[in-house]
Amino acid sequence: MKDNLNMINSSSGASRRNVVLGAGAAAAVAGVGVALWRFEPQAVAHTDSHPLWTQQFESPTGEGVAMARFKGQPLLLNFWATWCPPCIEELPMLQAFWRENAPNGHQVLALAIDQPSAVRRFLDRQPLGFAVGLAGLEGTNLAKSLGNAAGGLPFTVFFKGDGSIWRQKMGQLTPEDLAQWRAATT
Repeated sequence: MKDNLNMINSSSGASRRNVVLGAGAAAAVAGVGVALWRFEPQAVAHTDSHPLWTQQFESPTGEGVAMARFKGQPLLLNFWATWCPPCIEELPMLQAFWRENAPNGHQVLALAIDQPSAVRRFLDRQPLGFAVGLAGLEGTNLAKSLGNAAGGLPFTVFFKGDGSIWRQKMGQLTPEDLAQWRAATT
């Protein structure tokens, strides 16, 4: 009889363990779902009249970069920082894309959410042909107003020629992202 009690206690322990493991797995799945939802770019209403188009940023060389000059043509707006490895890794790809597609009207603007001195040092080592603006910490608020609820970097907004957003992307760009945007805006 004593052996039967050990078997009953053993099987109830296994049942409790399965319930705890199941609850833990369900909590993990829910957590991943919430994280993915939070990092998913949010929709932005009325982008053609968004305050972005009236702003002006200083370039690393001290010139003004007026957002109004980009309106009317497709624009890839990339938020980046010198301390962000994925941001730095995608810059050569953006440079190549810009060089190839600028004659067709595709524009690229990189807004640095960083210290101006750090951006200048970086660009001395790795110059970029497309426009770069110094957005500083205020660039985080601008990125949030364009759908970057999480405030992460890199964050890219693809605008169509009419000023509407075609797509937003949190994280490092791929050549496929650029090819899809080019196809959607030609």
